[in-house]
Amino acid sequence: MKKSLIALAVLAASGAAMAQSSVTLYGVADAAINKIQGQQTQMGSGSTMTNGTSRLGVRGVEDLGGGLKAGFNFETGLSLEDGATSTAGGGFWGRSAHLWLGGNWGTFKMGRSLNPSFYGVSGGWELTGAANYNVLSNTFGWAGSGARNSSQFSYKTPSMGGFSAELAYITKGDNGGNAKWDANVLYANGPISAAIAANKVQQGKTNYAFGGKYNFGSFILAASYNARKDGVRREGFEIGGTALFGAFSVTADVTRDRRNDAGKKYTNFLLEGKYALSKRTFVYLAGLRLDGTNNYGLGVRHNF
Repeated sequence: MKKSLIALAVLAASGAAMAQSSVTLYGVADAAINKIQGQQTQMGSGSTMTNGTSRLGVRGVEDLGGGLKAGFNFETGLSLEDGATSTAGGGFWGRSAHLWLGGNWGTFKMGRSLNPSFYGVSGGWELTGAANYNVLSNTFGWAGSGARNSSQFSYKTPSMGGFSAELAYITKGDNGGNAKWDANVLYANGPISAAIAANKVQQGKTNYAFGGKYNFGSFILAASYNARKDGVRREGFEIGGTALFGAFSVTADVTRDRRNDAGKKYTNFLLEGKYALSKRTFVYLAGLRLDGTNNYGLGVRHNF
């Protein structure tokens, strides 16, 4: 009898522990008919003129008690053209492979992940939800940087009255002998969002961007200044807006070079139309004028 009671207690404790953990499979399926200047018309999946990159991911979280949680996120890209893996510059889990600890003190993350510059620009003023064809990153990068860092250590504060900040660091040994830092400060409260993002590789120059947007209800207006100082210098302004008509939305976004050391100063332009078929599925039509080229995409995106 005593052994039976002990066994029941162990099973109950095990059930409670399992109830405090969860693992979720998620993904995106996105395919489009693309016309990129200089290329033949083709089915696009993860190309410049798709809304997003098709992907599969798994994430989990465990409640450790006392307000402390642990979690992970692994994510890989894939092509709907032939089923090939799309690595986003890393290995098989090139889109995300990290572990985190979090609580009311903030979140500490380790591994390959989207970086603070990406979160600053996308959360502060970018209008398309970080679509592959967005004119901001195609012109200036994410505050002059790529969207992800490998071997990244980062800390993000909790939101305090709409304000939050994130700081990331990559050691010399993990970044070709030159350490890197990446940071943002973000404000998001009600109709207003604004941010500043910056990043720097040791021995290089500091890249940065700042801007904001305001949601009037049926119209969203955004503006920013973006500067890529490291490498081939490019910097300039962006202004754009999104008009909302129920399930339909139209976005127009323009960038203009103030300086472009690669040569000619360009005015780039995005025009996007989206129609929501449900909360998880929408169709889109986009045209991108990028550095003198004309590019188009017509596609469907489903989130699951």
